[in-house]
This record gives sequence, C-alpha cells and structure tokens, in this order.
Amino acid sequence: MKNLTLNTDEQRWLAVLARDAHADNQFVFAVQTTGIYCRPSCRARHALRKNVSFYSDPAHAEQAGFRPCKRCAPDKACPQAQKMTKIEKACRLLEKDSTLTLNALAEQVAMSPFHFHRLFKSVTGLTPKAWQQAARARRLRSALQQGDNITDSVLAAGFPDSSSYYRKADDALGMTAKQYRRGGSDVAVRYALSDCKLGRCLVAESERGICGILLGDNDGALMEEIQTLFPHAQAESPEGDFAARLQQVIHSLDHSGTALALPLDIRGTSFQQQVWQALRAIPCGETASYQQVASAIGKPKAVRAVASACAANKLAIIIPCHRVVRNDGALSGYRWGTARKAQLLQREANHQEE
Repeated sequence: MKNLTLNTDEQRWLAVLARDAHADNQFVFAVQTTGIYCRPSCRARHALRKNVSFYSDPAHAEQAGFRPCKRCAPDKACPQAQKMTKIEKACRLLEKDSTLTLNALAEQVAMSPFHFHRLFKSVTGLTPKAWQQAARARRLRSALQQGDNITDSVLAAGFPDSSSYYRKADDALGMTAKQYRRGGSDVAVRYALSDCKLGRCLVAESERGICGILLGDNDGALMEEIQTLFPHAQAESPEGDFAARLQQVIHSLDHSGTALALPLDIRGTSFQQQVWQALRAIPCGETASYQQVASAIGKPKAVRAVASACAANKLAIIIPCHRVVRNDGALSGYRWGTARKAQLLQREANHQEE
C-alpha cells in the first residue's frame, strides 16, 4: 500500500478511527482526558474527537505533557519494525553459524520457537531450515565460481563433515559440484512443445523434475530461449511417461487453480528462491505489488531486485510472477508479454467469481 498523505487533522482522525497501521510513524494522537498519547493503530477504545489532539512525533507529545500508551508503546519502534529487527538478526546469525538449531535461534531473539518459526516464514517466505539451506547453496556457488577446491568449497559453505555432504551439495546446486564448475554443460535437459490456451508452450525437464515452462507465439523463439537457459537441451518427441508429464503441465496451465503435482527443478540464487517462494504464496485471483513481495521476504528496499527475480523466473504460471503488479495496480512488465499477463489475471479473477 502507498504511504498515506495525512496533512489535516480530519485525515488523521479518519486514520485513527480506522486504526490504520500504515499511518503509524507519521503522527501520534493524544487524549486530553487521560493524558496519554498513542499511535494511530492503537486498539484501545476511541476517545471523543473533541478530546483528541495530534502531534508529529512522540517527542512533541511528551513536551506537551502526555505520556506514552502502555498498550501500543508509541515511543518505541512499531511492532512490525521490532519483528523485522528480530528476523534480520536471525538471518545474520544463520550466516555466521550454519549449525544453529531452531531453539537456539529463537532464544537469541527472545521468542518462543513456535512463534519465531511462524514469524520467520511469514517474513522471508522460507522456514529457518530452508533459508539456511539456501544460504549454504549461495556460499557454495560463490566458492565454486571462484575456482576453489570442491571439497573445501562444500565444507566452507557449512555442509556437515560427513559422507553425505556431496549428496547435500548436489541437492543444493541442482547438479553435482563438478558439473556446476563446468557451467552445468553436461546436465541432461529435454524439452517438447505443445499448444495451450495462452499460445505455444515449451516444457523442459531434467532428471530432477520440470525445469522450464516457457510461453510464446512461435516455436523458433521458444527454442532460442531454452538454448539460452540450457545450452545443451535437446528436443524430444513426447512419448510414454514424458508425454504424460507434458500433458499434466499443459492441463495445469490451462485450468486456473489446478496445482501441478510433479517435481520441480527450481534453480536460482538464494534471493531468487526467496522471491519465488513468496510468489507461490500469492493466492490465485489475487495480486501483490513488488514492494509487498520485497517486504514479505524481509528486504523492503529490494524492489528492483524483486522485479529482476520475477523476470528470471523460468517456470511460467507455476511460479506465478504474473500476479505481481506495480503499487498503482498497473501490470508493469512480464517475461512473456503484458497482454498474456492481463489474460492470466482476468482468467484467475473469473475463476474466483465462479
């Protein structure tokens, strides 16, 4: 939601009546009969308008002789900011120590494990364990790209010192560490083309699952795009199990709200993974702004990076980057065309009305 412009007392009073949290930090209001000042979102019973005055910040309210409300604590950081601080601290701790348990993390930020786990996921889009794994994968990719020894890279990234660490590194990269150092050039990917309600569709899969769903108007452009993403991808006639999986993907694309029950091979940076997780949490028929997605993953200033992650999505509709719009509701860009984005959103809106 956009920042409100609250220039008059009438506008401020309406924000107080609505208990609008978006107005917090823009002003405080004080009640003459109680001598207390509050933030606009305070849940306490409303006072009479004639007894209410407004101040730009807590300091001015206190200079006028008012004391802070114990319920909404307007003299302290807003609850959301306090939560964000806790999550940021937890993320820094996870970066430094990959062995931290959920209980140890929760204790560090003075929360119960249950509430910390729920808050962490709501902010970042990932569980603490998944965030930890994504951070390990990012460190591993960085070390391998710098040419470090594979075993040293795996251990330095924070993977356990056991016989299973190569398998864990393999899971994190979407391929073996050796293949990653070679740029993934020998990872087998096959693809096929088909019609769908949105035009032509290219579906690609690796041994791990569906790794590409591309939309377009002609086969030539789609094949050029898949070669850019996976230089050694091979076209294959859809037969047997591959044909069945292809039809499952097309059915999911053509029917709003139908989940795809196939394994996905989702490859991306730690940040992209967080964004894509947040996108998949947007319900069918609804939209979110780039700013809201950035805030959901705990990085409210990373709006442009969120837009870049949306543009890097290789799994059309399954990772619903089409549900992200500008703050003013405008469609903005879409990797496969704004007309197709509008069609998708209209289709989903119609599905919700039925």
